[in-house]
Amino acid sequence: MSGDGRDELLVVRCQLGERDAFPQLVRVWHAPLWRYLRGMVGSHHLADDLAQEAWVAVVRGLPRLRQPDRFAPWLFTIARRTVTDHLRQSYKGFETAVEEAEVGIGDDSLNGVLTTLEIEAGLARLPPLEREVLILFHLQDLSLAACAEVLDVPPGTVKSRLHRARRMLRDILTERGHEA
Repeated sequence: MSGDGRDELLVVRCQLGERDAFPQLVRVWHAPLWRYLRGMVGSHHLADDLAQEAWVAVVRGLPRLRQPDRFAPWLFTIARRTVTDHLRQSYKGFETAVEEAEVGIGDDSLNGVLTTLEIEAGLARLPPLEREVLILFHLQDLSLAACAEVLDVPPGTVKSRLHRARRMLRDILTERGHEA
C-alpha cells in the first residue's frame, strides 16, 4: 500500500519496542485488514472479532518478522489464516466450509457505475479462490507478487485466477442485468 518505507519504519520501531509505534501501525493498517476480513466472511461483527485475533497474532509474530518491508503480504497472510481457522472451527473441520462461505465487500471501487450492494452480491456468488484474489488485488491494492505471497501460489496462478474471477464476476453481473 505505501511503498515509501513508512510501513517498514513503523515495523522496525515496533520491533525496537517503541510504545507509540504499534498504535500507529494499527491506525494505518486496521481499515484495509478489516475490509479484507469483511469481504471474506460477510459479517461486520465477525470481521471485528477476526481483526482482533489477527492483531494479536501480529503482536506475537512481529518480533520475528525478518523483512519489515514485506509487512503487507505478511499481515494479509495472517488474516487469511485467521479466516481459515475460524471456518474450520465453525464447520467442525469440513473442508467444504471454505467453499460454502458467503462473502461480500464494502467497497465499490471495481466499477463506479455499480452500487456497493450490486458488487457485493456479485462477489458473494464467486467461489472463494476467485473472490479472494479480486479482494486482494483490486480492493486491497496488493501487487501480483504480494497476492502470490499471501495466497502461497506462483504469480502466474494469481494472473489466471484474476482473469477467471473477472470473467466470472462480469458474467454474474451481466446475468443480473448489468451491462458488461
